[in-house]
Amino acid sequence: MPGNQPTRRPKSKKGPTRGSGGKRARGLAGKGPTPKAEDRVYHPAHQRKLEREAAAKHEARRQAQRRSVRKALQTPPGHELVAGRNPVVEALKAGVPLTRVFMSGSQMSDPRVTQIVRAATAAGAPLIEATRSELDRMTDGAVHQGVAIEVPPFSYAELDALVARVAAAGRPGLLVALDSVTDPHNLGAALRSASAFGADGVIIPERRSAGVNATVWKVSAGAVARVAIAKVPNLVRAFESLKKQGFFVAGLDAGGTERIDTLSFADMPLVLVTGSEGKGLARLTRLACDAIASIPIAAEMESLNAAVATGIALYQVDRLRASLPRGAARD
Repeated sequence: MPGNQPTRRPKSKKGPTRGSGGKRARGLAGKGPTPKAEDRVYHPAHQRKLEREAAAKHEARRQAQRRSVRKALQTPPGHELVAGRNPVVEALKAGVPLTRVFMSGSQMSDPRVTQIVRAATAAGAPLIEATRSELDRMTDGAVHQGVAIEVPPFSYAELDALVARVAAAGRPGLLVALDSVTDPHNLGAALRSASAFGADGVIIPERRSAGVNATVWKVSAGAVARVAIAKVPNLVRAFESLKKQGFFVAGLDAGGTERIDTLSFADMPLVLVTGSEGKGLARLTRLACDAIASIPIAAEMESLNAAVATGIALYQVDRLRASLPRGAARD
């Protein structure tokens, strides 16, 4: 009967609770990880962080200023640097044109530096202060002794100008031709010998040859400014042109048919040709020569350096010419 059935409680629509946390879940969720000390504005580490950031900005501005200074020190394309006190003084004595002078610190106690400053002032070339590290980079680590000068691109002479110079001198001309000499040290040394023994000029080809650069200026000890240098498209054609104007062409080679110290036409207008450091005279160059002359050396020595051979040959020609009367009749 209905009155005898047990009373049932209605089911609750609300789910079961899991303790107090169920009611305050958001409050107990927390506020995330603890901020780093340097991010807390009240912490001393935050002040140190601000100081580091300020120092970094200052260093960035300083580096930007240094980069702008280095840009001002860059040399334009084609310009060269002559570094070192003695090389710079020698270059200035020889009349080398200069556009700028770079110096590190105060070095006026050195008389050579004083001479450089006076020459720069007379030429109207600006003096620019540079640090030693900047000069190291500018000169590729060369021994600059705190001073370097910038020289403009070298102005090569025309072959006809060399011939005209010989004609104006009123004596048998003497020219040096370098066949594919690619080492600038050899070019500089050959120019120095050419200047020492009164050569009227040096001829180099446009391709496969060292050009006049800072190394050549330095090695030649100023001879670059005293000896005219012609750059020609083709050596063989240059020899043909010179032959038509009365020159004889003598190549230097260990297997020569004549000795340089007894060269039969040493007192005539002469072109001495030195071959490359490794291969010697090129085939077409050899065929264009009127004679191939050798330098007597010890049998144990296979060959001579190109610049050394040029110097010896110039000395021998100068000695032969000194022993012959000027304009003597030839058989």
